[in-house]
Amino acid sequence: MERCTSIVTGGAGFIGSHLVDLLISKGHSVRVIDNLVGGQITNLSKHLTESNLAFYEADILKVSPNDSVFKGANYVFHLAGIGDIVPSIEKPGDYFQTNIQGTVNILEASRINKIKKFVYAASSSCYGIATTPTPETAKIDPLYPYAMSKYLGEVAAFHWWNIYKLPVNSICIFNAYGVRAKTSGAYGAVIGVFMRQKISKTPYTVVGDGTQTRDFVYVTDVAEAFYLAAISDLTGERFNVGSGNPISVNYIVELLGGEAVYIPSRPGEPDSTFADIGKISKLLNWSPKIVFEEGMKKILENKEDWRSAPLWDKSKIEAATENWFKYMNHNKNHEGK
Repeated sequence: MERCTSIVTGGAGFIGSHLVDLLISKGHSVRVIDNLVGGQITNLSKHLTESNLAFYEADILKVSPNDSVFKGANYVFHLAGIGDIVPSIEKPGDYFQTNIQGTVNILEASRINKIKKFVYAASSSCYGIATTPTPETAKIDPLYPYAMSKYLGEVAAFHWWNIYKLPVNSICIFNAYGVRAKTSGAYGAVIGVFMRQKISKTPYTVVGDGTQTRDFVYVTDVAEAFYLAAISDLTGERFNVGSGNPISVNYIVELLGGEAVYIPSRPGEPDSTFADIGKISKLLNWSPKIVFEEGMKKILENKEDWRSAPLWDKSKIEAATENWFKYMNHNKNHEGK
């Protein structure tokens, strides 16, 4: 069997590093492109001395088709980008540059180097406040700059398939969680926020009344979906990836144990995310293997990973989301006008 060479952009990050683990376990030679903004090189530490991993510290906005990282590669998994949602309301230009133009750079390099399959990391935020369970055919309604930038990156990817016949598939990720999740920077994903609060024995900050649900899918299951989308003969397809089993925020608090304080619900956020995973189950024979309770057990076993993460409280969150409320409430008030 011919040895495959795979490129993972953002490969030192949360999902990317788990994908690197999987690819190496499958016998792939892996090349990682990452700018290490989060300082997350430790995510690859167990592979750094191996001959089947090459690391390229680079910004996706500055890569070139002539760069050696692309020569002779078979697959490109494009996960690099800016992922923090709340700050996108303040710095939309940064998100559009990285998540759209950066994607175009990687697409062009892939096209010119005749990559066998390009797999794009899309976001379920493209659906906005959708009906549930949400299929791939649901209305596209990105409500904030992060969602729009990720969707337009996906549009570009499929454009390269339609025009240049670069084989492309897209993995539309719902609420990925697991070990190695980002622990630095902006106010973000609920489980990471709660883990730092648990370590410090401070109350969990629950948005709204906590009955809202999210379709949490464990990171190793997400990595497997990317791999199957690459090796499949199918192309030009978007696949939703979730657990198909939404979990309430209140249930997370129950599992973790401790007190909670409740903060205002945020405009532009759905009461529920719930992936219809029928398509990927049927066409790629993919299904989630890690149930939520098992995934949370893995996180709790590694809870010290979150000790250096920012500690959020009600007042800090209010300050961090001030512009979100300003602009998203404006958007809500003008809907239909």
